[in-house]
Amino acid sequence: MGKYFGTDGFRGEANIDLTVEHAYKVGRFLGWYFGKDHKAQIVIGKDTRRSSYMFEYSLVAGLTASGADAYLLHVTTTPSVSYVVRTENFDCGIMISASHNPFYDNGIKVINGLGQKLEADIEAQIEAYIDDGTPKIPFATREDIGRTVDYAAGRNRYIGYLISLPTRSFKNIRVGLDCSNGSASAIAKSVFDALGAKTYVINNEPDGTNINTNCGSTHIEVLQKFVKEQGLDVGFAYDGDADRCIAVDENGEVVDGDRILYVCGKYMMEQGALKDNTIVTTVMSNLGLYKACDQVGLRYEKTAVGDKYVYENMSQNGYQLGGEQSGHIIFSKHATTGDGILTSLKIMEVMLEKKASLGTLAGEVKIYP
Repeated sequence: MGKYFGTDGFRGEANIDLTVEHAYKVGRFLGWYFGKDHKAQIVIGKDTRRSSYMFEYSLVAGLTASGADAYLLHVTTTPSVSYVVRTENFDCGIMISASHNPFYDNGIKVINGLGQKLEADIEAQIEAYIDDGTPKIPFATREDIGRTVDYAAGRNRYIGYLISLPTRSFKNIRVGLDCSNGSASAIAKSVFDALGAKTYVINNEPDGTNINTNCGSTHIEVLQKFVKEQGLDVGFAYDGDADRCIAVDENGEVVDGDRILYVCGKYMMEQGALKDNTIVTTVMSNLGLYKACDQVGLRYEKTAVGDKYVYENMSQNGYQLGGEQSGHIIFSKHATTGDGILTSLKIMEVMLEKKASLGTLAGEVKIYP
């Protein structure tokens, strides 16, 4: 881990640990680094925090001053930025978000051209530039100055991609969504509505300061109560940038990342869609997950904590499913990072194909203290 960049980007309290000057310099460096032999094209997304607009404009100023063109997705999810970067040939992507942290925090997450987290050596170069201004980066002038492009169409293409994945209609299934007053507010309901679900949504009215406040995947008790009161079939809670998902079954019981890995992993194994019948977990996974896997012949790998390490293992070995107890689940056939909305669609697929409730499917895993 570097001085500023951790396993999930540059994160801290807005204008205390992470300032607009930091964001400007990140933009200056990226615009120069990726634009050495062509005009760089860099796409930016943000979550609903009040400070996200401030950092967006600071990054844009830095990028365009270095000669890059900045494409704005506006409020969107982290996995949508990853999707757009890798499918539309951008040099890199930037997501402005502090994920599940409170509204006064924020972060800058840089995604490389493959839709994966930026290489550590480039992050180290950014940190050197922030601290001592090396290398000396020239300002673009005249026609070489970059421009800003409204790119909401990219977010819409990502929504279309999600809608295209399920093979069955969700008609008449009563689904609850807790959007955490974050990025999912702009995407999740439209996806489930398009697939025919009866969608009931809470915490989807962001005001800049209520993201993750007593809602979302870190306050799952809110969705538990909602599912029981409304008599819903299933519920899904996302975090601020919607790269994680925690589910709630029809009885109001929590189905965390470990249980999601089991439910989806067992189904994929039965379908012959799981290489070496193996899922990738972290050392934080519950013993109950491993016992349940042993019962059905589902194999597993263990990595250090962080979806970055999970994905590294998956990509090196060609595994299709991995994730964390916290709800970062990666389906490598469809994404290069955790994707909360995608995860909820894959859970729905298992329920529909197996004709079973989530409570029945996840009940095979006994979580240990």
